[in-house]
Amino acid sequence: MNVLLWHVHGSWTTAFVQGPHRYLVPVLPGRGPDGRGRARTYTWPDTVTEVTPEELRDARVDLIVLQRPHEAELARRWLGGRRPGRDVPAVYLEHNAPEGDVPGTRHPCADRDDLTLVHVTHFNRLFWDSGRAPTAVIEHGIVDPGHRYTGELTRAAVVVNEPIRRGRHTGTDLLPALSEAAPLDVFGMATEGLADHLGLPPDRCRAHDLPQAELHTAMARRRVYLHPVRWTSLGLSLLEAMHVGLPVVALATTEAVEAVPTGAGVLSTRPDVLARAARRYLRDPDAAAEDGARARRAALDAYGLKRFLDDWERLMEEVTR
Repeated sequence: MNVLLWHVHGSWTTAFVQGPHRYLVPVLPGRGPDGRGRARTYTWPDTVTEVTPEELRDARVDLIVLQRPHEAELARRWLGGRRPGRDVPAVYLEHNAPEGDVPGTRHPCADRDDLTLVHVTHFNRLFWDSGRAPTAVIEHGIVDPGHRYTGELTRAAVVVNEPIRRGRHTGTDLLPALSEAAPLDVFGMATEGLADHLGLPPDRCRAHDLPQAELHTAMARRRVYLHPVRWTSLGLSLLEAMHVGLPVVALATTEAVEAVPTGAGVLSTRPDVLARAARRYLRDPDAAAEDGARARRAALDAYGLKRFLDDWERLMEEVTR
C-alpha cells in the first residue's frame, strides 16, 4: 500500500516505517512542521518517499494516517479534494494523553464514523472522550537498540524534551530533590540552562542534546533511568531505556504502571520512595544490572517491533477493506 503520513513524531515513525509498505511523507520548502520530509537523525528505509503537495494531487494513496487535527484539511487540499475517511481510508493516531477538562476532554475525532481513532496506550483511550468514534489501541513498538547497559557512571539518566517549558507535566519541579539522591544527566531538546533554572550546581544536573544515534549508548552508561513524568503519554524514551537494559525508577502515573513490571525497577507516586530507590541502585550495581536485564526482557515481550507491525497490519487491512 501507499500510506500517507506526516513526519510528526520521529521515534514512533521510525518503528512504523519498518513495515512492508511505501510511506509517503510530505515535504515543503524550509521543512517546517507540515513538511519535514524524511528524518535526518533517525534511520529510515528507502520505502519512505518524500512527496510535495503537487505530487500528492494525483498520487495513489491507499491509507492516510492523520496525527494532528488540521491534517485532514491539508490532506483534502493536497489530494485534489479527496477526503480522508470518505474518499480515502484513514485512521487518526493519537499520541498524547488528553489536556484540559480531564477526564472529560473530547477528542477532535469524537463521534466520527468515517475513520478509526487509534490510541498508543490503553490509558489514553480510557481518558479521552471519543464519543461514538470507533477506537483501537496499538501499543508502541521499538526498533531494538540491543542490550547496551554498562551502568559505569553512578548517575541517573533522564530523557525529556523542553523540560523548562513543560514544567510540571514532565516533573521538572521534582528534579532538585531527586538530584540529591542521584546526580542527573538530562538528555533531550531544549535542556540547556536547566541547572540554572532549577538552582542546581552544574554537576548535579547536566544537560545533553545528542543525536539519536548516540543517545542509547550514552543512556546505557548511567546506572539508572529516572522517569519523573506526571502527565503525558507513555514516553518512548522509557521503553528505549528498558530495551538497552536500564533499571527504571518512575512515577506511577499514566501508562507507566503497565509498562514497568515488578522486578524491573521501582514505581511510586511518592518522590521520596523514588529517591531511595535511586540511591539503592547507585550503591548496588549488581542489583541495577539484574533489574535492568528484567526490564529489557519485559520491554521486548510487550513492546517488540514485530508485535507492533503485526497489530498495524491487521488494522490497516481492516480499514482498507
